[in-house]
Amino acid sequence: MELRDTIGKVEIDYSRYSGEDLYCDGEIEDTMLDIAQNYAKVEYPRIIEEQASWPVFYHFSTIRENIVDWLPMDKDTKVLEIGSGCGAITGALARKAGKVTCVDLSKKRSLINAYRNQDCDNVTIKVGNFRDIEPDLDTDYDYCLLIGVFEYGQSYMDSKTPYEDFLKIIRKHAKADGRVVIAIENRYGLKYWAGCKEDHLGQYFKGLEGYQPNDGVKTFSKNGLEKIFASCGEKKAQFFYPYPDYKFMTMLYSDSRLPQRGELCLNDRNFDRDRLKLFDEKAVFEGIIEDGSFDHYSNSFLVVLGDDIGVEYVRYSNDRADEYKICTELLNINGDRLIKKRMLSERGAAHMQAMREHFDSLSDAYKDTSLTICPAKIVDEGKSVIFPFIKGKTLAQIMDECLAKDDQEGFEALFDEYVERIGQGSLSVADYDLIFSNIIVDGDSWTVIDYEWVENKNADIKEIAFRALYCYILEDDNRKILNYDSIIKKLGITVDEEQGYREREALFQKQVTGRYKSLGELRDLLGGRILSLEESMAEKNAKENRYRIRVYLDHGAGFNEEDAFYVNDTYDTEGEAHVTIQFPANTKRVRVDPCESYAMTFIESVAFNGRLLDIKDNKRLYINGKKLKDSALNGVTAVFFNEDPNIVIEVSDVVRSTGNTMEVALKTSIIQKEMVENLSGNLKRMIRL
Repeated sequence: MELRDTIGKVEIDYSRYSGEDLYCDGEIEDTMLDIAQNYAKVEYPRIIEEQASWPVFYHFSTIRENIVDWLPMDKDTKVLEIGSGCGAITGALARKAGKVTCVDLSKKRSLINAYRNQDCDNVTIKVGNFRDIEPDLDTDYDYCLLIGVFEYGQSYMDSKTPYEDFLKIIRKHAKADGRVVIAIENRYGLKYWAGCKEDHLGQYFKGLEGYQPNDGVKTFSKNGLEKIFASCGEKKAQFFYPYPDYKFMTMLYSDSRLPQRGELCLNDRNFDRDRLKLFDEKAVFEGIIEDGSFDHYSNSFLVVLGDDIGVEYVRYSNDRADEYKICTELLNINGDRLIKKRMLSERGAAHMQAMREHFDSLSDAYKDTSLTICPAKIVDEGKSVIFPFIKGKTLAQIMDECLAKDDQEGFEALFDEYVERIGQGSLSVADYDLIFSNIIVDGDSWTVIDYEWVENKNADIKEIAFRALYCYILEDDNRKILNYDSIIKKLGITVDEEQGYREREALFQKQVTGRYKSLGELRDLLGGRILSLEESMAEKNAKENRYRIRVYLDHGAGFNEEDAFYVNDTYDTEGEAHVTIQFPANTKRVRVDPCESYAMTFIESVAFNGRLLDIKDNKRLYINGKKLKDSALNGVTAVFFNEDPNIVIEVSDVVRSTGNTMEVALKTSIIQKEMVENLSGNLKRMIRL
C-alpha cells in the first residue's frame, strides 16, 4: 500500500495505518462511500430523504456542521480534528480555516471524508491509531477539536487516568494561546432521565446508573469534566450548552446567556433509536431554568479550553432554502454586546441586504410612534448584518407571565396594546415578523429586534396580529390555555379569513424551507418511535393480556363466563406454558383459550389424572382453528384465524368422583392479522389442490 495518496486536492497519509479498519459500521459505509464518490454536496438533502437512513442522515446532514461553524477562525487558523470520521464537520473547518489536519482510525471513513471534501486544498487526513500518529503531529495548532471523541479516552490511552492523560497529550499540540474544544454528551442530561437511551451503548439509564470498565466509553457531568480539567492544569474552561444536543445543534447557550422560559421546545429529536417519554421535558426544563440549574442538565456540553471566545449565544436557522439560511449570534466584544446575523450560503447575500432595507422602510413607517425599530448595519462585505443588543424582556415572556398567573385580562391587555402599537405605523409595510418574541419590552419602550420577513405593501392588521398569535401558541402547548376564540372575535376575523391565513402560513413555511424537508419533518420521516409512559404501560399490559390463558368448565349447560377463570400459569420467554387445572366431578368438557389474539399454538400434551390423553383424536380434542400436520408424536399444531382461540377437551368419560387434575403443555406464538390472512389463503389453495 502506498504511504500517501490524494483524492482530488485532499492528501491522505497512510504511514501509520495498520492495514485493517478496527472500527466499522458495516455495509452502510459502502453506501456512504458511493454517495461521497458520485454525488455533489448539493444533492445530499435529496439523498438523505430518499435513503431515509439514520447513518446517512447523521453523516451527511449539514446541520452537523453547526457545532463548529460558530468558532472564530480565519485563513491564518490551523486546526487539528481528532476523530474526523466521515468528514461531517471537516468541510466546515476547511471553509473557515487555513489548514486542517484530520486524524482517524478508519481508512474507509477517511476515504468518505476525502471524496466529499476533495475540492479542499487545505485538508490532510492521517489514517491510523492516534497513539501511533500523535508523535508526528505539529505543536502549533490554534484549535484541537475532539467532537464526540473525548468519551472514548480510555480507548486511546492505556493508563489508570486515561482521560486526564489524553487531554494532556492533546494540549501539547495546541500553541500557547491555542484552544482545545470538546463536544460531549452530559451523563446527566435531561433527555436521559426522560427516557432517551444512552447514545453509545443504546441502553436506558446506562449513564445515569454508571459505566463499567469494559464499556469502552464514558460521558461526564459538568462537575466531572471540571475535575478532569483542574487536574490537567486547565485554568480557563468556558462551558457552552448545545441544544437539543451537540450532534444536531440549533441553539448554543453559555453561562452568560442561559435559556429563557419557552425556548426549549425541540425535545423529540430522537433520530437514531426508539425512546420513552417519561415526562414533558419542556415543562421540566422550565423549572430547571427557574431554579438556575440548567448547566447541570443540558443534554450536551461544548467546552472551550483557553481564552474567552467572545460568543454568548448562537441560533442556527439552516434547515431552510439556501438563500434564507442564517446564523444569529450574541457576541461580546470587549464588553460591548451586539447581535450578528450572517448568511450560511453564498446565495444569502440578497437576504442580508433585504434586512437592511427592511430597517429603512420600517423606520419610516413607524417614525414618531411608540414602536422603535432596532437599527441594522451591513458588515463583512455584505455577508452579515449587525444590530445593537437591546435589554429587556420579550413580549412573549411577559405574556407567559400573565398566563402563568391565569391572568387572561392582563394577557388581552398586552395583546390590545400590541395591536394598537403596530397599527400606529398605518401598516404601509407588511412586517410578517412582528411576532411577540421579536419585540423587546423595557418599561414603556417597545423595540422590534428582528424583521426578516417584510414586504413593501399595505398590510392587513388582522393578518399580522393573527400570525403573531398563531406562532405564539405553536411554540408552547402551555399557551393553549389562553382564550383564543375571544381574541379572534375581537380582531373581527371570520372563519374563512382564519382558514386563509393558515393556508398562507403553510405556503410561507414551505417557501422558507424550500423543496427539502425541515429538521422536524426529517425526524418524522426517519426518527425512532416515541413511547409515553402511559403508552408503554398500555402496550405492556395489552401484550400480557393477549398472552393470558383463560379456562372454561362445562358442567352440562355449555361454557359460560360464570364458570371461567384466568390461570396463574404464564408463558415463559419462549412462549411455553404448563397449565394445571383442577375441577369437580360433574365437568363434561374443559375449554382452554391459549391467548386473546390471532395465534399459532402447539399443544404438546394433555395429561388427565396423570395419564396422557390422545389429543389427535378429534372426539377428544376440538379447536376453532385449523390443525396443521402433527409436529410431534402426541402433539397438535393449530393456527387460529380469530382473536378468540379455543381448545376444547372432552373429559366426561375419564372424570372421577374426586381429585380431578388436568395438565396441559403448550407453546403459543401471537401472529399479525395480515400474516394470518396470507396463511389462510395459502391453506385454502393447498386444500383445493
